[in-house]
Amino acid sequence: MKKWKDALSTFALAILAGNMIGIGGAVYLAAENKVVGALMFTVGLYTICIQQMNLFTGKVGYLPEKKPGYLIDLLIIWFGNLVGTFVDALLLSVTRFQWVKETAKTLCEVKLSDGMGSLLILGIFCGILMFIAVDGYAKTKNPIILFLGVAAFILCGFEHCVADMFYFSMAGMWSVSALVRVLVITLGNALGGMLIPLVKKLNEASKIK
Repeated sequence: MKKWKDALSTFALAILAGNMIGIGGAVYLAAENKVVGALMFTVGLYTICIQQMNLFTGKVGYLPEKKPGYLIDLLIIWFGNLVGTFVDALLLSVTRFQWVKETAKTLCEVKLSDGMGSLLILGIFCGILMFIAVDGYAKTKNPIILFLGVAAFILCGFEHCVADMFYFSMAGMWSVSALVRVLVITLGNALGGMLIPLVKKLNEASKIK
């Protein structure tokens, strides 16, 4: 019973994190100035960090330090993030805010026309920046690193799987091709997020020997 309660709690906090990324994505879509939009997007991640919600890209980097069961948590978190972003898009689509759909469609068309290798690499770079931002905030409690890390990956056009969940939902452009691309981006985010922890772990292991 405790395991089920833990799983439900993990899922609920992941839905909330998806909600926050959806809000961040909505701000970015609505902003005429993309620099401002990129900075304001970070409000979502900042809320996730201070409220200790579960965001896949903020959690996956710690996989090398965790037990195998952590993979189940990550899967639950990924689906919770998907539900949260979808709910945001669904609710916003029945309000006057739906005018941003065209902007979302333009973003999604770029992703759908891109190659898998490109999406994977862009996902890796985003994962690196997300780990730097989240881990940096966890260690320093300085929000500046969050704002700079998130703004950097958005302005560079790096791919964030949870943000893309929101954009595809807002644009109403989910398809098998869109899902495959989000999964490829998810893999990229995971590889990028784990890069620094893995290198540090290998370095520590070599010192012990």
